Amino acid sequence: MTYKKEYLETFLNHQTQLFDEPVAETIEEADEFLDECMAVVADSLRDVRDYFEENGMDTAGLTKEELLEQAEVFALPDGKFLIVEG
Repeated sequence: MTYKKEYLETFLNHQTQLFDEPVAETIEEADEFLDECMAVVADSLRDVRDYFEENGMDTAGLTKEELLEQAEVFALPDGKFLIVEG
């Protein structure tokens, strides 16, 4: 497994915030999917902002709440964030 089990469970439980229909049904499928799409675990909201900026998104006007509302951002149980490009 590439990602922690609780990260995979979070993605499985909330994947429809990004996708119209589930892309994974098991922990193993979620791990494989996230690995294939090169999902990133960010340690902080600042890291989330940096990730988006490095990938061409202008985040200057976005509040913390607006960053968290981005469909690609999954808040993780340990305070980190999973970023999944859809």
